[in-house]
Amino acid sequence: MSHQNPVFIPGPTNMPEALRKACDIPTVDHRSAAFGRMIRPALAGVRKVLGMGASGDVALIPGTGTGGWETALTNTLSPGDKVLAARFGMFSQRWIEMCRRFGLDVQVIETPWGEGMPTAAVEAALRADTGHKIRAVLATHNETATGVFSDIAGVRRAMDAAGHPAMLFVDGVSSIASMPFEMDAWGVDVAVAGSQKGFMLPTGLAIVGISDKARGMMEHATLPRSYFDLRDMLASNANGSFPYTPPVGLIAGLAASVAMLEDEGLEAVYARHARIAEGVRRAIAGWGLRPCAARPEFYSNTVTAIVVPAGCNGTDLVRLAAEKYGVAFGVGLGEVAGKVFRIGHLGMLSDVLMLSGIATAEMCMADLGWPVRLGSGVAAAQEFYRGNTGLAARAAA
Repeated sequence: MSHQNPVFIPGPTNMPEALRKACDIPTVDHRSAAFGRMIRPALAGVRKVLGMGASGDVALIPGTGTGGWETALTNTLSPGDKVLAARFGMFSQRWIEMCRRFGLDVQVIETPWGEGMPTAAVEAALRADTGHKIRAVLATHNETATGVFSDIAGVRRAMDAAGHPAMLFVDGVSSIASMPFEMDAWGVDVAVAGSQKGFMLPTGLAIVGISDKARGMMEHATLPRSYFDLRDMLASNANGSFPYTPPVGLIAGLAASVAMLEDEGLEAVYARHARIAEGVRRAIAGWGLRPCAARPEFYSNTVTAIVVPAGCNGTDLVRLAAEKYGVAFGVGLGEVAGKVFRIGHLGMLSDVLMLSGIATAEMCMADLGWPVRLGSGVAAAQEFYRGNTGLAARAAA
């Protein structure tokens, strides 16, 4: 695959050259004041991206989003604790499987793939839990396998309406830093992100936001934890240090990443993602196809899963794009394997770059003999971008 071409997968995402250079630094003594000057702005910047005020904490865990999930569970829960989760995609399913491996009692709300977090069912389950046995609600903000967005503010309203004291854990790995996230306003107790998505960095950091309520649970939780023990991490971070050897280059890159996001302006970042995503959806309609997401309120602004025509296989398109054109798209996962292919549209992307991905997908469809007319999707996206590009709006102002 040519490294000159951008990738169109929902992570790892394309890296701006400035961030790649920011990670490329000489060896730094991680027990020196120099490291403290590096990690403090990274932590402060993440707080802004997460929508945190003065309360709560942020931790940077060497690992991936999966490590962030484990951090959330092991620092706040004990064996046998009950959690509530909905299964509506591969990543919500994997978090459920992790809970079971830790001996947690998982109450699963089975939800069709293509729909989001079922807030009414969450409220009903919590109302039925009169003994308050459920300790946490697990919500996937952006289900990467199906391109489905869930209303986390709505989940919090459902929890409050039920009058239930459970904590709210949110997987924001493919949403945070690309779509609005308001940890404080939504009453999120643990938020999980990853360096390789909206932060546009190499894989290797799980980014975890912790509320004061969740931090208060740490002294009572008895699930096994050592490497992921937030007590050690937060105590060290308070002194500008780390409890073990940190990935210094990634932390330097994170400080540069949050500065880049702030320079563009978070609202502008979110608007750019929404605009690019809508162009992709216009292209899909031009092809005569549809997103996997069942309704517009579920449409993700970071990834779209496209349902392929009857008799076609989405994996064939992904394989052909890589082999013939050197372009990466995402395959279908789990229950939608072969039934969809995925276009990631997050991180370092512009309207112009996205058009190249749309055009490549069209060429692959034509090569495979799918019933799609060349130019149909590209033209639909072009027409939308021409009238809605941020650069054009600023030039006309």
